[in-house]
Amino acid sequence: MKIIIILLVVVIGVIFGLTVYLGPDDLAKCKDLPDNSLSCQPTDAIVAISGGDTSSRAREAIDLYKKGWAPKLIFSGAAQDKSGPSNAEVMRDIARDAGVPDADIITEDEGETTRQNAENTLDIFQENEISSVILVTSGYHQRRASLEFNKRSEGLVNVRNHPVAIDRQWSSLWWLTPTGWYLASGEFMKIILFYAVGTR
Repeated sequence: MKIIIILLVVVIGVIFGLTVYLGPDDLAKCKDLPDNSLSCQPTDAIVAISGGDTSSRAREAIDLYKKGWAPKLIFSGAAQDKSGPSNAEVMRDIARDAGVPDADIITEDEGETTRQNAENTLDIFQENEISSVILVTSGYHQRRASLEFNKRSEGLVNVRNHPVAIDRQWSSLWWLTPTGWYLASGEFMKIILFYAVGTR
């Protein structure tokens, strides 16, 4: 019985630890709208990167934009199907349908990996004099995306994290599904790889 209790505590610890570690949210203590407090001020842009549930990531970024968190939306992601539009263009269309003006949307449609998303958007940051962004992606992907963006920006851009709380692949109950464990363990291994060799 004692062993079962210990194992249960370990499993709960792993689940809680992975949930918190993989999905940091710098806006968690902020109100719905930005304010003048240091960590809850508006930024120059909101960046959504594709992959997983791309449409949910786009909608989360659009929601932040409409609440005044930033005046610009940046969508990054290459085409999943090379015969069709890029993921960035798909996200742009979602934003247009939601009433976002074209002038407030910037797309980057060549990034095929998280690393490439970070590298390619750095050029956009520099061209548009962007020094602060809110980075939006899925909960399981937020930590690694943040690591890549912070590494490429070299401290020139303040990156704040805000993961999508629930999408088609991820929620607080991720540990109840094989897909959840696959995504969590896969991301954790990629983070280890990032620290080891700085790739992907």
